[in-house]
Amino acid sequence: MSRDLLHVQVILDRLGFPPGPLDGRDGASLASALKGFQLSRGLPVTGKPDTRTLQALHQYRSIRPTRTLRLTADALSGPFVRPWPKDVAAQAKLKSMGYRTALEKLAEMFHTTPEVLIELNSPDTRLAPGVPVEFPNAIPGSRDYPADLKPEWRKTLNDLNVDANQPKANRVVVDKSDKVLRVFGQDGKLAAQFNVTVGSTRDPLPIGSWKVNGVATNPEFHYNPKLFWDVSDKKPDALLPPGPNSPVGVVWIDLSKEHYGIHGTPEPHTIGRTESHGCIRLTNWDAARVALMVAPGTPVIFQE
Repeated sequence: MSRDLLHVQVILDRLGFPPGPLDGRDGASLASALKGFQLSRGLPVTGKPDTRTLQALHQYRSIRPTRTLRLTADALSGPFVRPWPKDVAAQAKLKSMGYRTALEKLAEMFHTTPEVLIELNSPDTRLAPGVPVEFPNAIPGSRDYPADLKPEWRKTLNDLNVDANQPKANRVVVDKSDKVLRVFGQDGKLAAQFNVTVGSTRDPLPIGSWKVNGVATNPEFHYNPKLFWDVSDKKPDALLPPGPNSPVGVVWIDLSKEHYGIHGTPEPHTIGRTESHGCIRLTNWDAARVALMVAPGTPVIFQE
Protein backbone atom coordinates (compact mmCIF):
# COMPACT_ATOMS: atom_id res chain seq x y z
CA MET A 1 0.00 0.00 0.00
CA SER A 2 1.21 3.48 -0.91
CA ARG A 3 0.05 6.17 1.50
CA ASP A 4 0.68 8.76 -1.20
CA LEU A 5 -1.74 6.97 -3.52
CA LEU A 6 -4.18 6.52 -0.63
CA HIS A 7 -4.03 10.28 -0.09
CA VAL A 8 -4.89 10.85 -3.77
CA GLN A 9 -7.74 8.33 -3.54
CA VAL A 10 -9.21 9.89 -0.40
CA ILE A 11 -9.21 13.36 -1.95
CA LEU A 12 -10.80 12.04 -5.16
CA ASP A 13 -13.45 10.25 -3.08
CA ARG A 14 -14.26 13.49 -1.27
CA LEU A 15 -14.46 15.45 -4.55
CA GLY A 16 -16.88 13.04 -6.25
CA PHE A 17 -14.46 10.98 -8.32
CA PRO A 18 -13.99 7.90 -6.12
CA PRO A 19 -11.81 5.00 -7.24
CA GLY A 20 -13.98 2.39 -5.52
CA PRO A 21 -12.49 0.86 -2.37
CA LEU A 22 -9.77 3.08 -0.88
CA ASP A 23 -6.74 0.80 -0.86
CA GLY A 24 -3.65 2.86 -1.69
CA ARG A 25 -2.97 0.84 -4.83
CA ASP A 26 -2.48 1.76 -8.46
CA GLY A 27 -4.58 0.13 -11.15
CA ALA A 28 -7.50 0.52 -13.53
CA SER A 29 -9.93 1.82 -10.89
CA LEU A 30 -7.64 4.65 -9.80
CA ALA A 31 -6.75 5.47 -13.42
CA SER A 32 -10.44 5.76 -14.26
CA ALA A 33 -11.08 8.04 -11.28
CA LEU A 34 -8.14 10.25 -12.23
CA LYS A 35 -9.41 10.53 -15.81
CA GLY A 36 -12.77 11.70 -14.51
CA PHE A 37 -11.17 14.31 -12.27
CA GLN A 38 -8.85 15.48 -15.03
CA LEU A 39 -11.76 15.78 -17.45
CA SER A 40 -13.73 17.84 -14.94
CA ARG A 41 -10.81 20.22 -14.41
CA GLY A 42 -9.76 20.64 -18.04
CA LEU A 43 -6.48 18.81 -17.46
CA PRO A 44 -4.74 16.43 -19.88
CA VAL A 45 -6.56 13.12 -19.48
CA THR A 46 -3.71 10.75 -18.64
CA GLY A 47 -5.22 8.61 -15.88
CA LYS A 48 -2.00 9.15 -13.92
CA PRO A 49 -1.18 11.25 -10.83
CA ASP A 50 1.07 13.44 -12.97
CA THR A 51 2.49 16.82 -12.03
CA ARG A 52 -0.45 18.95 -13.20
CA THR A 53 -2.97 16.64 -11.54
CA LEU A 54 -1.10 16.66 -8.25
CA GLN A 55 -0.94 20.46 -8.46
CA ALA A 56 -4.73 20.56 -8.88
CA LEU A 57 -5.18 18.23 -5.91
CA HIS A 58 -2.69 20.14 -3.75
CA GLN A 59 -5.27 22.66 -2.51
CA TYR A 60 -7.12 19.78 -0.83
CA ARG A 61 -4.04 18.44 1.00
CA SER A 62 -5.62 19.24 4.39
CA ILE A 63 -7.84 16.20 3.77
CA ARG A 64 -5.43 13.70 5.27
CA PRO A 65 -5.23 10.11 3.95
CA THR A 66 -6.21 8.44 7.22
CA ARG A 67 -7.92 9.16 10.54
CA THR A 68 -7.45 7.33 13.80
CA LEU A 69 -10.76 6.97 15.60
CA ARG A 70 -11.87 5.14 18.71
CA LEU A 71 -14.42 2.46 18.00
CA THR A 72 -17.92 3.03 19.34
CA ALA A 73 -20.59 0.55 20.37
CA ASP A 74 -22.82 1.88 17.59
CA ALA A 75 -20.17 1.31 14.91
CA LEU A 76 -19.71 -2.25 16.13
CA SER A 77 -23.41 -3.01 16.49
CA GLY A 78 -25.13 -5.76 14.51
CA PRO A 79 -27.04 -7.89 14.29
CA PHE A 80 -24.59 -9.81 12.13
CA VAL A 81 -25.53 -12.79 9.98
CA ARG A 82 -23.37 -15.77 10.90
CA PRO A 83 -23.14 -18.22 9.29
CA TRP A 84 -24.20 -16.75 5.97
CA PRO A 85 -26.74 -18.99 4.21
CA LYS A 86 -25.88 -19.65 0.56
CA ASP A 87 -29.33 -20.96 -0.34
CA VAL A 88 -31.74 -18.25 -1.54
CA ALA A 89 -34.68 -19.84 0.27
CA ALA A 90 -32.73 -19.68 3.53
CA GLN A 91 -31.74 -16.06 2.85
CA ALA A 92 -35.42 -15.19 2.39
CA LYS A 93 -36.03 -16.27 6.00
CA LEU A 94 -33.47 -13.81 7.39
CA LYS A 95 -34.65 -10.66 9.16
CA SER A 96 -32.00 -8.68 7.30
CA MET A 97 -29.33 -9.21 4.64
CA GLY A 98 -26.95 -7.63 7.13
CA TYR A 99 -23.21 -7.61 7.43
CA ARG A 100 -21.45 -10.85 8.27
CA THR A 101 -18.98 -9.29 10.71
CA ALA A 102 -18.14 -6.02 12.42
CA LEU A 103 -14.98 -5.82 10.28
CA GLU A 104 -17.05 -5.96 7.10
CA LYS A 105 -19.31 -3.19 8.41
CA LEU A 106 -16.36 -0.98 9.37
CA ALA A 107 -14.78 -1.49 5.95
CA GLU A 108 -17.93 -0.26 4.16
CA MET A 109 -18.25 2.65 6.57
CA PHE A 110 -14.83 3.87 5.50
CA HIS A 111 -15.09 2.99 1.79
CA THR A 112 -12.54 0.22 1.84
CA THR A 113 -12.10 -3.52 2.39
CA PRO A 114 -11.46 -5.63 5.49
CA GLU A 115 -8.02 -6.49 4.11
CA VAL A 116 -7.02 -2.81 3.96
CA LEU A 117 -8.17 -2.19 7.55
CA ILE A 118 -6.04 -5.13 8.70
CA GLU A 119 -3.10 -3.76 6.69
CA LEU A 120 -3.46 -0.28 8.21
CA ASN A 121 -3.67 -1.72 11.70
CA SER A 122 -2.92 -5.30 12.67
CA PRO A 123 -4.57 -8.72 12.43
CA ASP A 124 -4.51 -8.64 16.24
CA THR A 125 -6.46 -5.36 16.58
CA ARG A 126 -9.37 -5.85 18.99
CA LEU A 127 -12.71 -4.66 17.70
CA ALA A 128 -14.14 -3.29 20.92
CA PRO A 129 -15.48 0.10 22.07
CA GLY A 130 -12.69 2.55 22.86
CA VAL A 131 -10.01 0.82 20.80
CA PRO A 132 -8.19 3.26 18.45
CA VAL A 133 -8.23 2.14 14.81
CA GLU A 134 -6.74 3.80 11.74
CA PHE A 135 -9.14 4.21 8.80
CA PRO A 136 -9.03 5.75 5.33
CA ASN A 137 -10.30 9.29 5.83
CA ALA A 138 -13.77 8.86 4.31
CA ILE A 139 -15.35 11.23 6.83
CA PRO A 140 -18.06 13.38 5.18
CA GLY A 141 -18.08 17.16 5.42
CA SER A 142 -21.79 17.18 6.31
CA ARG A 143 -24.35 14.77 7.73
CA ASP A 144 -27.21 17.23 7.42
CA TYR A 145 -29.38 14.92 5.33
CA PRO A 146 -32.75 16.14 3.99
CA ALA A 147 -35.38 16.02 6.73
CA ASP A 148 -37.89 14.26 4.49
CA LEU A 149 -35.74 11.14 4.14
CA LYS A 150 -36.84 8.00 5.96
CA PRO A 151 -35.06 7.61 9.33
CA GLU A 152 -33.62 4.21 8.35
CA TRP A 153 -32.22 5.69 5.12
CA ARG A 154 -30.66 8.58 7.02
CA LYS A 155 -29.01 5.99 9.27
CA THR A 156 -27.73 4.06 6.24
CA LEU A 157 -26.25 7.23 4.75
CA ASN A 158 -24.64 8.05 8.09
CA ASP A 159 -23.28 4.53 8.50
CA LEU A 160 -21.78 4.66 5.00
CA ASN A 161 -20.23 8.09 5.62
CA VAL A 162 -22.06 9.61 2.63
CA ASP A 163 -21.78 13.39 2.49
CA ALA A 164 -25.14 15.16 2.65
CA ASN A 165 -24.00 17.77 0.11
CA GLN A 166 -24.24 16.29 -3.37
CA PRO A 167 -24.72 17.95 -6.77
CA LYS A 168 -28.15 17.63 -8.36
CA ALA A 169 -27.98 15.71 -11.61
CA ASN A 170 -29.05 17.27 -14.88
CA ARG A 171 -28.39 13.90 -16.51
CA VAL A 172 -26.57 10.63 -15.90
CA VAL A 173 -24.44 8.96 -18.57
CA VAL A 174 -23.30 5.34 -18.26
CA ASP A 175 -20.35 4.57 -20.53
CA LYS A 176 -20.01 0.89 -21.41
CA SER A 177 -16.46 1.07 -22.77
CA ASP A 178 -15.06 3.05 -19.84
CA LYS A 179 -17.20 1.26 -17.21
CA VAL A 180 -18.12 4.51 -15.52
CA LEU A 181 -21.24 6.39 -14.52
CA ARG A 182 -20.92 10.13 -15.02
CA VAL A 183 -23.17 12.68 -13.34
CA PHE A 184 -23.54 16.05 -15.06
CA GLY A 185 -24.70 18.92 -12.88
CA GLN A 186 -27.33 21.58 -13.49
CA ASP A 187 -24.69 23.66 -15.27
CA GLY A 188 -24.12 20.82 -17.74
CA LYS A 189 -20.58 20.17 -16.51
CA LEU A 190 -19.18 16.87 -15.22
CA ALA A 191 -19.86 16.89 -11.47
CA ALA A 192 -19.03 13.32 -10.42
CA GLN A 193 -17.93 9.98 -11.78
CA PHE A 194 -18.19 6.46 -10.40
CA ASN A 195 -16.71 3.12 -11.42
CA VAL A 196 -19.42 0.62 -12.28
CA THR A 197 -20.08 -2.88 -13.51
CA VAL A 198 -22.22 -2.77 -16.65
CA GLY A 199 -23.92 -5.86 -18.04
CA SER A 200 -22.36 -8.87 -19.72
CA THR A 201 -22.29 -10.66 -23.07
CA ARG A 202 -25.57 -12.42 -22.21
CA ASP A 203 -27.14 -9.38 -20.58
CA PRO A 204 -25.70 -6.41 -22.46
CA LEU A 205 -26.21 -2.82 -21.41
CA PRO A 206 -29.38 -1.61 -23.21
CA ILE A 207 -27.93 1.28 -25.21
CA GLY A 208 -30.33 4.21 -25.39
CA SER A 209 -31.99 6.99 -23.45
CA TRP A 210 -34.01 6.23 -20.32
CA LYS A 211 -35.00 8.05 -17.18
CA VAL A 212 -35.20 7.53 -13.43
CA ASN A 213 -38.60 6.27 -12.30
CA GLY A 214 -37.84 6.44 -8.60
CA VAL A 215 -35.47 5.50 -5.79
CA ALA A 216 -36.11 2.60 -3.42
CA THR A 217 -33.92 2.83 -0.31
CA ASN A 218 -33.00 -0.26 1.70
CA PRO A 219 -35.16 -2.27 -0.72
CA GLU A 220 -36.43 -5.81 -0.58
CA PHE A 221 -35.31 -7.84 -3.59
CA HIS A 222 -37.60 -10.03 -5.66
CA TYR A 223 -35.43 -12.95 -6.70
CA ASN A 224 -36.94 -14.16 -9.98
CA PRO A 225 -34.93 -17.04 -11.54
CA LYS A 226 -36.55 -16.41 -14.94
CA LEU A 227 -34.56 -13.16 -15.19
CA PHE A 228 -31.19 -14.87 -14.62
CA TRP A 229 -29.73 -16.93 -17.44
CA ASP A 230 -27.41 -18.78 -15.05
CA VAL A 231 -30.20 -19.94 -12.71
CA SER A 232 -32.66 -22.75 -13.46
CA ASP A 233 -36.20 -21.53 -14.16
CA LYS A 234 -37.39 -24.37 -11.94
CA LYS A 235 -36.03 -22.58 -8.89
CA PRO A 236 -38.77 -20.86 -6.87
CA ASP A 237 -39.14 -17.09 -6.56
CA ALA A 238 -38.05 -15.54 -3.29
CA LEU A 239 -38.41 -12.16 -1.58
CA LEU A 240 -35.12 -11.26 0.08
CA PRO A 241 -35.10 -8.80 3.00
CA PRO A 242 -33.27 -5.46 2.87
CA GLY A 243 -29.66 -5.07 3.89
CA PRO A 244 -26.18 -4.16 2.64
CA ASN A 245 -25.58 -7.77 1.55
CA SER A 246 -28.71 -7.85 -0.58
CA PRO A 247 -28.00 -8.60 -4.26
CA VAL A 248 -28.89 -4.94 -4.94
CA GLY A 249 -27.17 -3.53 -1.87
CA VAL A 250 -28.70 -0.59 0.00
CA VAL A 251 -30.52 1.16 -2.85
CA TRP A 252 -32.31 0.50 -6.14
CA ILE A 253 -32.63 3.39 -8.60
CA ASP A 254 -35.41 2.21 -10.88
CA LEU A 255 -35.18 3.05 -14.58
CA SER A 256 -37.78 3.34 -17.32
CA LYS A 257 -36.21 0.30 -19.01
CA GLU A 258 -38.13 -2.60 -17.45
CA HIS A 259 -36.12 -4.77 -15.03
CA TYR A 260 -33.14 -2.38 -15.15
CA GLY A 261 -31.76 -0.23 -12.38
CA ILE A 262 -28.72 1.36 -10.80
CA HIS A 263 -27.91 -0.28 -7.48
CA GLY A 264 -25.38 -1.27 -4.83
CA THR A 265 -23.59 -4.56 -4.29
CA PRO A 266 -22.57 -6.90 -1.48
CA GLU A 267 -19.14 -7.29 -3.11
CA PRO A 268 -17.56 -3.82 -3.56
CA HIS A 269 -14.16 -5.19 -4.59
CA THR A 270 -15.68 -6.67 -7.78
CA ILE A 271 -16.88 -3.38 -9.27
CA GLY A 272 -15.54 -2.95 -12.79
CA ARG A 273 -13.91 -6.38 -12.64
CA THR A 274 -16.86 -8.75 -13.11
CA GLU A 275 -20.10 -8.89 -15.08
CA SER A 276 -23.66 -8.12 -14.04
CA HIS A 277 -27.05 -9.31 -15.21
CA GLY A 278 -27.46 -6.15 -17.24
CA CYS A 279 -27.93 -3.60 -14.46
CA ILE A 280 -25.54 -0.88 -13.30
CA ARG A 281 -23.76 -1.90 -10.12
CA LEU A 282 -21.72 0.34 -7.79
CA THR A 283 -20.30 0.04 -4.30
CA ASN A 284 -22.98 0.61 -1.67
CA TRP A 285 -21.51 3.96 -0.63
CA ASP A 286 -21.30 5.19 -4.24
CA ALA A 287 -24.82 3.97 -5.08
CA ALA A 288 -26.15 5.80 -2.01
CA ARG A 289 -24.37 8.93 -3.16
CA VAL A 290 -25.87 8.72 -6.66
CA ALA A 291 -29.31 8.24 -5.07
CA LEU A 292 -28.96 11.70 -3.47
CA MET A 293 -28.11 13.22 -6.86
CA VAL A 294 -31.00 11.96 -8.97
CA ALA A 295 -34.78 12.38 -8.88
CA PRO A 296 -37.74 10.93 -10.75
CA GLY A 297 -37.42 12.06 -14.35
CA THR A 298 -33.62 12.48 -14.39
CA PRO A 299 -32.42 11.42 -17.87
CA VAL A 300 -30.14 8.37 -17.95
CA ILE A 301 -28.18 7.67 -21.12
CA PHE A 302 -26.51 4.32 -21.81
CA GLN A 303 -23.78 4.59 -24.44
CA GLU A 304 -21.08 2.38 -25.95
